[in-house]
Amino acid sequence: SRRNSNAPRRGADLRTVVRITFEEAVFGCEKELSVTIKDECTKCNATGVAPGSSKETCSKCGGKGQVVFTQNSIFGMMRNVQTCPDCGGTGQMIKEKCPDCHGTGYIASKKKIAVQIPAGIDDGQSIRLREKGEPGTNGGPRGDLLVQVNVSRHAKFAREGVNIFSSSKISFAQAALGGDIRLETIDGDVLFKIKPGTQTDTRVRLKGKGVPNLRNKEVRGDHYVTLIVDVPTKLTNEQKEALLAFDKACGDTVSDTSQTKTKTKKKSFKEKIDDILS
Repeated sequence: SRRNSNAPRRGADLRTVVRITFEEAVFGCEKELSVTIKDECTKCNATGVAPGSSKETCSKCGGKGQVVFTQNSIFGMMRNVQTCPDCGGTGQMIKEKCPDCHGTGYIASKKKIAVQIPAGIDDGQSIRLREKGEPGTNGGPRGDLLVQVNVSRHAKFAREGVNIFSSSKISFAQAALGGDIRLETIDGDVLFKIKPGTQTDTRVRLKGKGVPNLRNKEVRGDHYVTLIVDVPTKLTNEQKEALLAFDKACGDTVSDTSQTKTKTKKKSFKEKIDDILS
């Protein structure tokens, strides 16, 4: 069936991009966008016709909005129907175009639009603003405005889904003795108790310190922190003496073999650290 060129048609969708920070993606925010949007020309009431002028029947299609042409093919003469290239399918031509919209019926202008960014949105996802796009024709509804969200990288945190990942250095003493350490999260610093003898590359879980679920902001992912034991490279004399005293306090190891006592070679402090970190 032939499409009615004068039937109401929905307007085209518009697309734009907004950049937000890592924190804004986690907690949500409001952004103001500047978007070029078309509105109906008030001078001609979206007709495209200059005041005092009128439209006339298209001479090419005779007001039908479509033209018929034939062409040769291997199957013989083919009859084709297409939209009239002169009137664009309206069946009418404008005698004198509106000076404001130049016959289009619409005027484009910059507009400020507020968009709510939901908590938990991820990089590359889009928000659809209903009927904020191009105007429809013949009384049809506007299209939508699609806002693509680009999230900037964070200096310390990485994200996978609703979980956050980071690393944190701890001292050798903290690793050996355990106790409360301070860890940085998106919500601020928290205290976390580590066990004595914690090894480097140990991953700890901070439950509920991740990203809110996009569909239920009351539910949050977790934050995983990889602990890195920081072995000092520059020591004061006092620190060296303390470590040597610790090394000496570890003592020699003795083992019985064939009723004779043999001393095994005492490991250096560096070797002990290497053992702990391995």
